[in-house]
Amino acid sequence: MGKIKSVRPLTENPHVNLYFVEAENKNGRPFKYYVASRAKTVEQMKLKTQKNTPDGVIIYSLCGEKKDKVVLVRQYRCTIDDYIYEFPAGLVEPDETYREAAVREMREETGLTLHPLDVSEYMEAPRFTTVGMTDESCAMVYGYADGEIRQDLMEENEEIELVTADRKEALRILKEENVAVMCAYMLMHFIHDENPFGFLNN
Repeated sequence: MGKIKSVRPLTENPHVNLYFVEAENKNGRPFKYYVASRAKTVEQMKLKTQKNTPDGVIIYSLCGEKKDKVVLVRQYRCTIDDYIYEFPAGLVEPDETYREAAVREMREETGLTLHPLDVSEYMEAPRFTTVGMTDESCAMVYGYADGEIRQDLMEENEEIELVTADRKEALRILKEENVAVMCAYMLMHFIHDENPFGFLNN
């Protein structure tokens, strides 16, 4: 197993930072690595705390009278200089649970009210997003959404369009559009499963 020798910050930003890691591989040879992290200090990084607390939340929700549409956002992302389809998502604030964060983020990004489902703890457990690059992890929250669509609550730099997709539109999106990986996997469930939330009962 490799061993970390030292870590130092390279940036000081409010939401994400880059850290330089000096380490040894399993054969004792030194190597260098860069880690992006939501942590504001080295001490808060998961490689130091060894605790997987969620930095963010991803929301998989259904809406409509028949609960037969999935709530998506089509968002501009600088990383690809293009739009991508994702689930509503956001960061967990220090004073809230990830379920509270899910309700808040859904409202801010779409205006809709999220009603989270009560599911087994492991279904919502925080999972790492792109662990080869970042220690960020996100909890997944499932539920139903309703209410009036509003998009005047998002942050100034957010460019988000709400999309409520039925199975036909979800299939088109998968075939033709940029789609975030977690969103893509769940859309496959949505398209093919008679009960899109059936897997939560396993």
